[in-house]
Amino acid sequence: MTLRSIRNLTLLLGAAVAGGCTVFPNPEPPRVMDLAVVQTAPAAEQRIQASLRVDTPYASEPFNGSLILAKPTPQEFRAYEGTRWRDTAPVVVRDTLVSSLRQSGAYTNVITDTNPAQAELTLVTELSAFHSETPESGPQVVIELHLQMIHNRSRASLCTRTERVVEPAPGTSVDQIVEAFGTAGSDLAARVIEWATRCDYPSRLRPSPETDQPRQP
Repeated sequence: MTLRSIRNLTLLLGAAVAGGCTVFPNPEPPRVMDLAVVQTAPAAEQRIQASLRVDTPYASEPFNGSLILAKPTPQEFRAYEGTRWRDTAPVVVRDTLVSSLRQSGAYTNVITDTNPAQAELTLVTELSAFHSETPESGPQVVIELHLQMIHNRSRASLCTRTERVVEPAPGTSVDQIVEAFGTAGSDLAARVIEWATRCDYPSRLRPSPETDQPRQP
């Protein structure tokens, strides 16, 4: 390339940048997906007389990112191209649990770990699966969450459980996979609410029979 050609190319690039253009095409922005819970959380039979803090789940690679993951073989993870979750997978799961727990009325208040307010209880979780699979039976999504309820004052563990939800997907497209994630998220939230309200709480946090009865005039 001659010196004159280099100068002409430099002038062309400068004009393109000045005009708000680029010589190289911009990549398409990724689609941003959410975990759309498909059913209303069931109402709790009794309200625990305590506030609950829901911590963001602990997670290791690759579940601590925002990629929508597939696991085509037991040894390999892949990501769906051109899409991602609206936030990291642990945050998406946390927000789903918080929303469902609030709807259920199981606690006097439900907050996230970003809220500076005090709480009597903390739900600590570990996310160990959040991906799609394609076994011979057909495509499915898997969510696995280990749960532990902590009494903040004593730091005692009141109850523990591991929930694993497997939800069939109607197909292998990213929209069908995300749809199945929404159904699985609803199932997971319902299981967590049922489990959490049955923990071995201190008696003062349990509603007494008198509080459930209407007051006499």
